[in-house]
Amino acid sequence: MFVGDEVQLEVGFAVARERLRQLAESGTLLGTSGDAYDHGTTDPDRVGVPGLSKLVRVQVRELAWTDQSAGLAIRWEATGPGGGLFPVLDADLTMAPAGERVTVLTLAGAYRPPLGTVGAALDRAILHRVASATIRAFLAQMARRITGQPAANGAGTGPPPERTSLS
Repeated sequence: MFVGDEVQLEVGFAVARERLRQLAESGTLLGTSGDAYDHGTTDPDRVGVPGLSKLVRVQVRELAWTDQSAGLAIRWEATGPGGGLFPVLDADLTMAPAGERVTVLTLAGAYRPPLGTVGAALDRAILHRVASATIRAFLAQMARRITGQPAANGAGTGPPPERTSLS
């Protein structure tokens, strides 16, 4: 399944790129998936889910950038005894200038629903909404960390959209 979202940041691209680099290098990049890790770290972090907890391994590639874009690859995967019950997300977090003082931050990724055909049916019924809400919340938090204010498009604040995956 494909999932993605984007937010406008009310900050110039060079400043946004530098702040994203600092977040990636400091290990605070992935706040919505638990405590984040420096790129290359494979130690898991415990993340609580009501009625269930799982271990999550977060992997982040080094930030790649030019004068017109910046991006990094992210992988979130559950590990430990319940790991097979949760999807693995592989995604690209990118940013690009959208004006002199505006930058667009985008996350586009894919995940595989667990449990074969049963998981695919659950995904169609509800899990894709959970994945989309997670992505929106992650981008809203990233926007706050990069700009110090809420995302310009209100990411993470509204109800899930009707269409939640990218085609």
